[in-house]
Amino acid sequence: MQLDPSLKEELERELLLRLKKIEGQVRGIARMIQEGRSCGEIVLQLAAVKAAINQVAVNTLVCHLAETLTSAMAQGKDPKASVAEFVALFKKFA
Repeated sequence: MQLDPSLKEELERELLLRLKKIEGQVRGIARMIQEGRSCGEIVLQLAAVKAAINQVAVNTLVCHLAETLTSAMAQGKDPKASVAEFVALFKKFA
């Protein structure tokens, strides 16, 4: 069993939109460096990219947890294994 297809499609669209925005931000940072902008301005933009990437990761992790728990429960498995796997994945991100 998986997430509702319409919810998954909506999440996918949201994530792809965020990643396109991040891509634009990164190109903007490269231009800032080429233009000799101040390091402080560049660091602020890098912080914005980092926050955006973190948000994409969190949303993806939430989706993963929902999918694995739903699947485990549908198969009559103990959800503790899914939670443990999620925690291990989360630790890799954090």
